[in-house]
Amino acid sequence: MPTDVDAAIRAHRTADAALTVTVDGEPLAGREIVLRQRGHRFPFGCTGFEFIPLASGDPAGAEGAAGSLGEAPVADLAGLAERWFDVFNFATLPFYWGRFEPERGRPDTERLLATARWFVERGVPVKGHPLAWHTVTADWLKDLSNADIAREQVARIRREVRGFAGLIDTWDVINEVVIMPIFDRYDNGITRICRELGRIPMVRMVFDAAREANPGATLLLNDFDMSAAYECLIEGVLAAGVKIDALGLQSHMHQGYWGEEKTLAILDRFARYGLPIHFTETTIVSGQLMPPEIVDLNDYQPDRWPTTPEGEARQADEITRHYRTLLSHPSVRAITYWGMSDGGWLGAPGGFLRVDGSPKPSYDALRALVKGEWWLAPTTLATDGAGRAGFTGFLGEYEVSAAGRTATVRLDAPGTAEIPVALERPTVG
Repeated sequence: MPTDVDAAIRAHRTADAALTVTVDGEPLAGREIVLRQRGHRFPFGCTGFEFIPLASGDPAGAEGAAGSLGEAPVADLAGLAERWFDVFNFATLPFYWGRFEPERGRPDTERLLATARWFVERGVPVKGHPLAWHTVTADWLKDLSNADIAREQVARIRREVRGFAGLIDTWDVINEVVIMPIFDRYDNGITRICRELGRIPMVRMVFDAAREANPGATLLLNDFDMSAAYECLIEGVLAAGVKIDALGLQSHMHQGYWGEEKTLAILDRFARYGLPIHFTETTIVSGQLMPPEIVDLNDYQPDRWPTTPEGEARQADEITRHYRTLLSHPSVRAITYWGMSDGGWLGAPGGFLRVDGSPKPSYDALRALVKGEWWLAPTTLATDGAGRAGFTGFLGEYEVSAAGRTATVRLDAPGTAEIPVALERPTVG
């Protein structure tokens, strides 16, 4: 029986399309047409860090300068890629400054360009993460004055955003600003300048640099802090006239699934700013939950953190509930899962695949949504006397075939759509 969530997903993620099909300008009346979905408009994302070796041809790969925060080693990259592309259509690549440019003036540009190009050539848009962050930042900044650190940060942003334009046009511009000026775990250049400048001037500085380098880019403010402190930051930034394109909300659920009520309450709080919301970093573990008294997730790194059968069943259920909840809310415009394989960030069993590469129930559960419940199976429709036929589908790209010819159509907005379909190209293959 359909639920309120089902109804909301249909309302926000599908369209009723009326196709008017012509062949060489004449209505295709009383004929069968075949409809095949080719892609989703909604970005179902995942990290693409692991594919740096495969895409760039560099065996140093994700263990080299562009690596992330302890991503899982993967033996069968080709097999991983096949599973990745069967579900996901949006990739995040790592631009942690301390890994991207560990030696001043020698950025790891070419491998990241090759990897971004590899995704784009396969029809997958890419986001860069992050341009400014106090963690994993360049150690050599500490030898500079605050004024020079600020200049280097701005120059770095302009270099990356301009240099990757056309391949990467979406960026997490600045990460975790709420804690940035009070971060006291270790000295770093970014905390220094944020402490001196203040949060809002810091955000203005980095967003202005990114906007100047690529005026058409989608620029995100990203944070893990879901408290009122993040709301205060957003309000201050917007009041200062800084243009934010989307809000990034992190959801590393190592201490347990948030649940539908909490998730929707968070979404409603942040939706009031009228900005698109990206769930930028989601993890749900399939092993022992992190103790609730842990404040900083980085403080819990056991020697072994295995997946368990009971945990895998729980993870699959929670993944299904989480994705359905997010798609039911109209403000959510993208979801990125933080790692395909177990043993990634903090060594957690948070992936869709076990360390041996075998899929967990969560992988099958998510695929059943993305390529099952939310995907139109090949469908045969009959046109009427005016060449018209209708269908309801999830927003995305569709192929229409008839009379030995084919055309591509898109559903780009929920509601109803009148779409002319001109079949003027022979079907290939």
